[in-house]
Amino acid sequence: MANFAIVGATGVVGTKMIERLAESKLQVDNIYLMASAKSAGKVLNFRGKDIVVEELTEHSFDKDIDYALFSAGGDTSKKYAPIAEKHGVIVIDNSSAWRMDEDIDLIVPECNSPKLNRKIIANPNCSTIQSVVPLKPLNDAFGIERITYTTYQAVSGSGKGGIDDLLNGQKGEAPKKYPHPIYNNVLPHIDSFLENGYTKEEMKMINETKKILSLGDDVKITATCVRVPVLNSHSVEIDVVFKKDTTVEKIREILRNAPGVLLVDDPENNQYPLATEATGHDEVYVGRIRKNISEDRAFHIWCVADNIRKGAASNAVQIAELLESSR
Repeated sequence: MANFAIVGATGVVGTKMIERLAESKLQVDNIYLMASAKSAGKVLNFRGKDIVVEELTEHSFDKDIDYALFSAGGDTSKKYAPIAEKHGVIVIDNSSAWRMDEDIDLIVPECNSPKLNRKIIANPNCSTIQSVVPLKPLNDAFGIERITYTTYQAVSGSGKGGIDDLLNGQKGEAPKKYPHPIYNNVLPHIDSFLENGYTKEEMKMINETKKILSLGDDVKITATCVRVPVLNSHSVEIDVVFKKDTTVEKIREILRNAPGVLLVDDPENNQYPLATEATGHDEVYVGRIRKNISEDRAFHIWCVADNIRKGAASNAVQIAELLESSR
């Protein structure tokens, strides 16, 4: 039995964390739902019980809590995660606040395990998570020399504001979350731009992939991250160059048996990963595997995953499951 807290419980990811935790086999003795003062007092359901959302304060972790799943933004995590940690709580944080800290584990359970040098564990970026799940077994088999990512990211990755911009844009309303309309449009812009011309989202994918897969500086990675007018589930085109020779058939066989992967790769019958099919599931759907005819040992891989489930809530719950199974 374990006691859980969910911080940011009323947000898009927070409510999905509650749902995903309820679906899990974890034995939850007590659950505490925490959010800002604005959301405190709301009533949410967990496994048939109504739970009143409490305001997150510096004393929220004075009680007995084993795990705290955070999805309330980087500033909140920076302030409250160390407070929880001091009380002996294992924090699983969904923001970008801790991901590249050398002392903090950055975990995708299909790929790596926590060392727990500190009791704060970082959940990676949603697009990174779904990309490294299929890349891990392929790296183990063939070694990776280079990766080029191109993402097609759903508006749910921006929370309620992104969803509202798409739905309201259909009615002709001006965007409030994005700098341009997302309805009937494509924005090559996720997060803020940096001096090198990349966005923060693109650099997250580059740096997090290297950390999770323990790739050296000799491995070259680049990314272009794009917001598309899709409600849910991100799609990522992965152009990967391996160090060893391989074939499409060998790649398919490895991914067919890889944990967390669902191979959907029969293009002759129009079978390939779709956002509409991945939504509501935890698997990473992988297909359209083909040789890159422009370069030796290079292959194209198309992967799709529910960014709110596997890309956030489910990955966090899976980390807790991994830790509980080793207790």
